[in-house]
Amino acid sequence: MDIGKIKNELINQKQSQFKGNIYHYSQVNFAYNSNKIEGSRLTSEQTEAIFSTSSFISKSNDSIKLDDLIESKNHFKLFDYILDNVEKLLTKEMIIEMNKILKRNTTDEDNPRYNVGGFKIVPNVIGVVNVINTTAPNDVEKELEKLLKEYNNKTNITLEDIIDFHFRFECIHPFGDGNGRVGRIIMFKECLRNNIMPFIVLDEDKPFYLRGLKEYENDKMFLIDTIKHEQDLYEEICQKLLNYEIEENN
Repeated sequence: MDIGKIKNELINQKQSQFKGNIYHYSQVNFAYNSNKIEGSRLTSEQTEAIFSTSSFISKSNDSIKLDDLIESKNHFKLFDYILDNVEKLLTKEMIIEMNKILKRNTTDEDNPRYNVGGFKIVPNVIGVVNVINTTAPNDVEKELEKLLKEYNNKTNITLEDIIDFHFRFECIHPFGDGNGRVGRIIMFKECLRNNIMPFIVLDEDKPFYLRGLKEYENDKMFLIDTIKHEQDLYEEICQKLLNYEIEENN
């Protein structure tokens, strides 16, 4: 499928606030699934209501964290940010801004241990079982700059390059929180920039995605196959929603 058409439609529908098409679908499903992977308790229906009306109806006796609501709205802004900057090379400043957008007005922003707006100051790891160790706080900036330099120096970026960047980014784990969500939206942006089918990692595929990250150094195909599956699903939606032509008025 023409990736340029997907990119142009996402940008045009963002500007026109056109609802019920690929931009609307991508915003809701990206925010729902990426936040859900990180523990959000919002449903897909609630996420869609927040996107469409800035409100939602809670199920009786459900307890909803304020941060879940805020991070849902922030993820919509984050998606818009990557569309606004889709053709730009990744930079350290851009990645920091992504994390700031995601965490703005959350309780983490008021907690100095999370250092929202900067890199982590407290060591962290990925997972609880089969833990993935991450870069020490003092080495984050150096390692991220090294990763970006190597990635941006590539002349023909492939899907495998983007997945490799994602794995290495997650191993650095540069922020106090939000690393997975920033990492996944970077992949979406970089796919669009490099004419590669973008994708959304679904919460239902979280076990395969996490397994892929944990096994990546031993067998890259676990993660690559998971991502290719997500590409196929997103392409199916694009085929349904973008199978039309608009005649321009003379």
